Amino acid sequence: MPAALTTFVGRGRNLAEVRSRLGTARLLTLTGVGGVGKTRLALEVAAASATDFADGVWLVDLAPVRDPSLAANAVASALGVPDLGTRPVIDQLAAFLAYRAPLIVLDNCEHLADACAELAHALLSASSGLRILTTSRTALGIYGEHVFAVPPLAPNDAVELLRDRATAVRPEFEVTDGNRAQVLRLCDDLDGLPLAIELAAARLRTLTVEETIIRLEDRFGLLASGSRVARPHQRTLRALIDWSHELCTPAEQLLWHRLSVFADDFGLDAAEDVCAGDGIDRDEVLDLLDRLVVQSIVLACEREGLPRYRLLSTIRQYGRERLAESGEEKLIRQRHHTFYLALAERIADGWHGPGQLKSLARLRAEHANLRAALNQGGDPQAALALASALRYLWGEGGFLGEGRRWLDQALAAAPEPGPARARALWVAAWVATLQRDHATAYRWVDEAAELGERLDDRVVCAHIQSLRGTLALFSGRLQEAVSLLEEAAAAHTETGEGIGAVYALIQMATAQSHLGDPRTTQTCRQALVLAEAHGERLAHAHALWTLGYDAWIRGDLTEAMDLLRTALEKEQGFNDYVRVGLMLEQLAWTTAAQGDREEAGRLLGAARALWQDIDTPVSTFGPHMVEQHAWCEEDVVRALGPAAYEKVLAEGGRHRGPDQAIAYALRPRPERVAPALAAATSPAPSPLTPRERDVAALVAKGMSNRQIASALGRSPRTVDGHVENILAKLGFGSRARIASWWTGNQAPTA
Repeated sequence: MPAALTTFVGRGRNLAEVRSRLGTARLLTLTGVGGVGKTRLALEVAAASATDFADGVWLVDLAPVRDPSLAANAVASALGVPDLGTRPVIDQLAAFLAYRAPLIVLDNCEHLADACAELAHALLSASSGLRILTTSRTALGIYGEHVFAVPPLAPNDAVELLRDRATAVRPEFEVTDGNRAQVLRLCDDLDGLPLAIELAAARLRTLTVEETIIRLEDRFGLLASGSRVARPHQRTLRALIDWSHELCTPAEQLLWHRLSVFADDFGLDAAEDVCAGDGIDRDEVLDLLDRLVVQSIVLACEREGLPRYRLLSTIRQYGRERLAESGEEKLIRQRHHTFYLALAERIADGWHGPGQLKSLARLRAEHANLRAALNQGGDPQAALALASALRYLWGEGGFLGEGRRWLDQALAAAPEPGPARARALWVAAWVATLQRDHATAYRWVDEAAELGERLDDRVVCAHIQSLRGTLALFSGRLQEAVSLLEEAAAAHTETGEGIGAVYALIQMATAQSHLGDPRTTQTCRQALVLAEAHGERLAHAHALWTLGYDAWIRGDLTEAMDLLRTALEKEQGFNDYVRVGLMLEQLAWTTAAQGDREEAGRLLGAARALWQDIDTPVSTFGPHMVEQHAWCEEDVVRALGPAAYEKVLAEGGRHRGPDQAIAYALRPRPERVAPALAAATSPAPSPLTPRERDVAALVAKGMSNRQIASALGRSPRTVDGHVENILAKLGFGSRARIASWWTGNQAPTA
C-alpha cells in the first residue's frame, strides 16, 4: 500500500461504515462520480484494516490497464504472483489465493467492469478468506456484491479540506469569520468534490477566494452551454480541469499534454527524454514538472523505492485529449517507445553485475509503461526488439506467461529474417524451455540456429547451443547434454559472454552429477569462479546451489548445507519461485540426511507451497528429482509417522512466497539436532545419493536387480543404472564389494 502524502480530512463516519460493511461483505464496491474521493477513502479503509488481514492488504491500480484481458495480469503483478504461462493467469491467481486471506483493493474499475466482475467472482470462489474492495463509477453487478455510494464532502469537511490544502501552498491562509461564507460558497460550487477542492486550493496560492469563485462561475457556464446532456457533476469537474489548464503557462500546458502518454507513474529521466524538444528545452523539464506538482496537476510518489511522478487518471485523460488535438500524439508515442526500448536494452546489457535488484526494481516500476510501449502498434521490428530486451523481466521477474505472449505476438508481426528476429527467437525458445514447452522450444531453436548461422551471429549461436544442452538435460539425455553444454561454454567464452559460460557450466555440472562423473566438482568450481568475477547475484546463487548439490552427492553434508544456505540468501528479493523451490527441496534432503527429519518435513512443506502457488509438480524437473524427493519423504514419514509428517508439512507450508520461504528456511533454530546426535542417527557421509544408498542396502541383502526394482517400485532398467553408478563411484568391480562396503559403513544400532 502506498504511504499517504497528505492528511485525510473528514469522512470519519464514512470510514467507520465502510470498515463495518467490509467485516461482513466479501465484495464491497465504492461508487461515485470522478473526483469524489473513492480511491482515497478505499486507501484509508485499507490502512485502518491492515491488522485485520493476516495475509496483508494489497492495492491494484487498474487505471493504466486498457486491455480487459490484462486485468488479471495487473492483479498478479501487484501480488507478486509469477505468470509462468502454464494456464490462464486468472486460474494461477485463484490457486495462489486459495491458501490466503488478504484484502485486495481494485482501484479504478469502471473501464474494465466486465473483466473485474469475472475476476472478482473467480477469486472469491477460490478463497473463502479473501475480501475485495473496489472503486468504480458503476457497480460490478455480480451476486454477493455490496455497494457503498461515496457522497460529496459535508460542508464543514469540505471547508477543512480546502483550508488544509491551501495552507500547504500559502501558509498564511486562514478561514475566518470574514471569509467563511465565501469559502463555503466556493466549496458548494465545487459540489464538495475532493479533487475539485484540492485543485482550487492550489490556485489560492495566487488568487483570493472571491477571484476563484468568479473564474469558476465563468467556466461552469461555458461548459454547460456546450453540452447540456452531460451529467452535472461531470460538467463541474470538466469545467474545473479546463479552468486549471488555462491558468497554466503554455509551457506547463505542453508538458501536461505530453506527460499523459505515460500509462502510469514515471521517472524524471523518462519525462526529460520523452517530453523535451519542440517548445520545451531538456533543462526546463524539471522546473516545469515541479510547477505542475505545486498546482496538484502532477503528484510526487514512490514505487519500488524509486522517486516517481504520476497524473491522476482524470487529469491524464484530459491531457491525452489535448495531446491528440495538438497533432503531435504520434511523435510523443514514438519517443515513449524509443525511451523504453533504450532502457530495456541498457538493463539487459548490464544485467550481469552487482545492480541486479535495482535493475529489476526499475523494470517492475515501469511495467505499465513497458506494456504500453509494446502495444504502440508502430514499427513491428521495434516491438520485437523490446520484447526480446525485456527477457529478464519475463524470466527473473516472474512474468514468463506474459513474456511468452508478447514474444509470440511480436514474432508473428515481424517475420522478416534479421538480427532482431534471431535474438527474439532464442529468447522465445528460452522462455518456452522454462515453461516446459519443449516442442515449441525446439521449433524456435531450429529457426534461430539457421538464422544465426546465416547472419554469422556467434552470440545467438552460442545461446542456441546452450539451449540444446539444457533441453537434453531436462529430457534425461545426460551424455548428450554434457557434450552440448561443453561446446556452449566454449562458444560463450569466445564471444566474451562470461555469464553465458557460467550457466552452460552449471547445467553441464548438473548432468555430470547425475552421471556420477568425477569431473563434476571441477566444473562447479569453474562456474563459481566465473560468477564471482562478475559480481552478480543470480548466477552466483545458481553456481553455489549446483556446488551444494555436488557436495550432497559426495556425502559432504556440512558443505552442502553451507552452500545451499548461502545460495538462498542471494535469492532474496527476486521472487523466483522455481529456483527457490528447488533449493528448498535440496535443503530438505540434506537436512534429512543429517538426521533432523522434523525440519526436513517443514522444508518440504515450504517447497510444496511454492509448487502449489505456480501449479508446477516436482516431476517437471526430471526423474532424478522425483526419486530424491520420494526418498526424503519416505525417510521423514518412516521417522515421524504419517500424522506428525503432515503436521510439520503444514507448518512449513504457512510461509508462502519465495522471500517468506527463504526467511523461514534460514531462521535461527536453537532446537536444531546436535552434530553428535545426527552422527549417531544418520548414515556416514558417502558418495552415493539417497536412492543409490537404498539400492546398495538391498544389494547387501543379496537381492537381484529385478527383485530390487520390485521392492522399490522402479523399473529394472532404472535399478541397473543405479547399480552401475554405485560401482563407478566406489571403484568396485562386483556386487559383493558393494555388500561388503555397505555392511562396514552403517551406523551402529541401539
